[in-house]
Amino acid sequence: MQSYLGTIVAALAAAAIALFVVEVVHRVVRRLGRRSLLLTELTEHAHRSSQVAATVLAVQFAVRFSTGYAVGEQWRQVLLHALVLGVIASVAWLVASLLVVAEDTALARFRVDVPDNRHARRVRTQVVMLRRLTIAVIVVLAVGVMLMTFPAVRGIGAGVLTSAGVVGVVAALAAQSLLGNVFAGLQLAFSDAVRLDDVVVVEGEWGRIEELTLSYVVVQIWDDRRLILPTSYFTTKPFQNWTRTEAAVLGTAEFDVDWAIPVQAMREELRRLVESTDLWDGRVCVLQVTDATGGMIKVRALVSAADAGSLWDLRCLVREHLVAWIRDQRPTAMPRMRTEIGDAESNLPWQWVRPRRPVRRLADGEVPDDARVFGGSDDGDARSEAFVGPDEPAAETRR
Repeated sequence: MQSYLGTIVAALAAAAIALFVVEVVHRVVRRLGRRSLLLTELTEHAHRSSQVAATVLAVQFAVRFSTGYAVGEQWRQVLLHALVLGVIASVAWLVASLLVVAEDTALARFRVDVPDNRHARRVRTQVVMLRRLTIAVIVVLAVGVMLMTFPAVRGIGAGVLTSAGVVGVVAALAAQSLLGNVFAGLQLAFSDAVRLDDVVVVEGEWGRIEELTLSYVVVQIWDDRRLILPTSYFTTKPFQNWTRTEAAVLGTAEFDVDWAIPVQAMREELRRLVESTDLWDGRVCVLQVTDATGGMIKVRALVSAADAGSLWDLRCLVREHLVAWIRDQRPTAMPRMRTEIGDAESNLPWQWVRPRRPVRRLADGEVPDDARVFGGSDDGDARSEAFVGPDEPAAETRR
């Protein structure tokens, strides 16, 4: 009975000493961390995991050295095995915490709250993807090591290794889609095709990359909806990335107006508008007539902004202002359809034109000169001679 009590006391004492040492180290590191970002991150992220790891490890040693009287007993083996599993799990937690500290320290060097944050967003994307991958690897390794502590698992290890090829093929076929998304996520992180906070257009929706994982990508659409896509989507289908090289983008606003529109006056009005708003970044302000068919002309205003959100508001502002300007200042340039009404026989005044020379009547089978491209005139004869076949004389062709 005294032996059991001594084991319990030793375990409690070891746990108390471990917690005391960890707490002292934590306070010292926190005091020193006022000037060091790395030490500050350590005190915030690794404190709890270090407490658990140190306590379990101390208890394991205390139990092992205080139970010499029970060597060979079943309960001792079970208890020590459970403590070993706890040490493996707590150490894995501590290692994952240290990796998170290192990654957060690296991310702190790159600010994303600046106008030109493309490089920072790229590093952030890669670090986040590596964090998810390393944590997954640590968990898998910890579980594998814990399983290898069981004698039954070690006994079947050789058989598992001999059939690893078959198992690998079966696993690859069963998890083809999952593995494809995992590799696609790694490809996205390191190919710089898409990053966190990039503005993209996918499936006809305009939004921002909110979350990027190894299996799926979350796109926050402009109206606060979320579009969830597999990572393989961005490696197999085309999409628009508005901020891949820089945040500044161009946008258009198009108008269908009448031919009576004074284009230069409209151009000057556009310039006056963009210069009066802070949405314009001062780079591009162009107004051009891009089409003139169907009884109307199409006018396109091309403007630029510092980011996609400002560009959206600027395009809407340009549309609203120029629509009101055309309506109030140039009402004759508003889109309209023209119609002409003839007499009772649908004859219009401009249809009758007095011929300048007498109309020559053609003989039967004769073709008018202005109905032929090859022949009928000197120019037509020259074209005919130029386009006959190599073995067919022009004279015989005209016959």
